[in-house]
Amino acid sequence: MIFDAARLSFANLFAPETRSVFWKVLGLTLLALVGLWLALRELFIYLALPWLDGLIPGTAAWEGWLAFVIGIFASLGIALALALLLAPVTALIAGFFLDDVAEVVEKRDYAQEPAGRPLPLREAIAGTINFLGVIIAGNIVALFLLLIPGINLIAFFLVNGYLLGREFFEFAAMRHRPPAEARLFRAKHAGTVFMAGLILAAFLAVPLLNLLTPLFAAGMMVHLHKKLSQRDPAFRQQLSQGATL
Repeated sequence: MIFDAARLSFANLFAPETRSVFWKVLGLTLLALVGLWLALRELFIYLALPWLDGLIPGTAAWEGWLAFVIGIFASLGIALALALLLAPVTALIAGFFLDDVAEVVEKRDYAQEPAGRPLPLREAIAGTINFLGVIIAGNIVALFLLLIPGINLIAFFLVNGYLLGREFFEFAAMRHRPPAEARLFRAKHAGTVFMAGLILAAFLAVPLLNLLTPLFAAGMMVHLHKKLSQRDPAFRQQLSQGATL
């Protein structure tokens, strides 16, 4: 079930219906990074030149050349810094298109079932912030764990497997269930969701491919939620009767 959901989601990344979402996310990410690069570069030069003028007498006389040299070093340094922000920026932008991916999957593969509802704007923004936080936390954890031999790889997969599985499964579930019910449904199937999260963590660990993590995760968890719902049709009735889940 888990591997089937992953296979279907990976194929979905390159399907004609979702190709436009992919190019939107990629294009907006590049525009955001270029704009951020230009803004930070100009800000650095603006702040550095007055500081150097006070530190080194006569700096104003060769300010043009100094600005050029500083600009080169600033550009290189900022470009390296933005490379580290590539995954979080992509996650932030992709978060606004997750419903588009989910809708494509549901219409194409589950047309006979009731369509999910797009998350309200408030919940969508909160979800996007959560996704961004998960990606940032995952990257920070990965960075620090690289310094700890023996447990770094295991801890990376455990932490990211839990976080990614939880956030993206609840996103898929909330298209069909109230938030509280979605969380309880995820908790009931926590083991399956965690195992699926490990696949997402492996996806996140692959350079460049990790830029597609939010889109891949959204599609995979839509499939997983559908499959679990088909296997556990009595969950909502049990919940309404107050049964122990």
